Amino acid sequence: MTTDRKFTVIAHRGASGYLPEHTLEGVAMAHAMGVDYIEQDVVLTRDNVLIVLHDLYLDAVTDVADRFPDRQRSDGRRYAIDFTLEEIRSLRVHERVDSSGNAEFPGRYPHGDALFRIPTLAEEISLIQGLNRSSGRNVGVYIEPKSPAWHRSEGRDLVGELVSVLNHFGYTGREDQACLQSFDTKFLQYARHELHSDLKLVQLIGDNSWGESDVDFDFIRSQKGLESIVNLVDGIGPWLLQVMHISKQKIPDISDLTARAQQLGLFVHAYTLRADELPAEIGGIGNASRFLLHNVGLDGVFTDHPDQVIRALV
Repeated sequence: MTTDRKFTVIAHRGASGYLPEHTLEGVAMAHAMGVDYIEQDVVLTRDNVLIVLHDLYLDAVTDVADRFPDRQRSDGRRYAIDFTLEEIRSLRVHERVDSSGNAEFPGRYPHGDALFRIPTLAEEISLIQGLNRSSGRNVGVYIEPKSPAWHRSEGRDLVGELVSVLNHFGYTGREDQACLQSFDTKFLQYARHELHSDLKLVQLIGDNSWGESDVDFDFIRSQKGLESIVNLVDGIGPWLLQVMHISKQKIPDISDLTARAQQLGLFVHAYTLRADELPAEIGGIGNASRFLLHNVGLDGVFTDHPDQVIRALV
């Protein structure tokens, strides 16, 4: 494995290890850190505006329960698609919390009175393109339409709206700094064959137990599975533990998924490397970054701490 090849660093939900996820402040910080791409998750509002939000619902990262206490669905959650953009703009964003209200990452940005907001996708792309112009860099966007099948069940064309916005901002082909990623192969096919998008497409690979889509991810990871998508997508985005894990003997165990995908001409960008979520045996995010590049052979990684990954690979 050569050590001078390009390793793509993708800021997972912005600089989310330092500032609340999917905020414009986190985007600006990630851009300044020198990343190659910044990741966006997108959902639709009631008035059909794409906003940058990881979940279908607003509860885990905003004060929506305080501001709109009676707007939950039968499952107790308040879904973005039930709120107008004006209503969503009134919410304050905070660090992600679990169902009990406890911070998922206690050592990260504290709760307080900071005025973080949920951005629209157009606002975020405008910021990135503006920073690209003023800095002379070309940081890309790496976007996941969240649960497109669920949106379709609500009468919405999430992927169609996304491709339209990307086209508006000049992202139309594989040569552009934009990737469209999804766990749902059907919607990647929809983007390529029905919407005629020539953007770089990425098949996300999860675990079947997560219920992300009706895709059989065990099959996708097989040789036949990879061969079934090679003419559709440009790369794959596996879960980090699908390319390596720490064995019972406390040593790194590398799977052959990365090598098999690359042999078919696919790039491999794994998710998610976090400095505050690593086994002690790894020896820190710097060691992990070098191991993923030189030993696992990844082409890139999604990370909450992009500055630490970049510093380790200089």
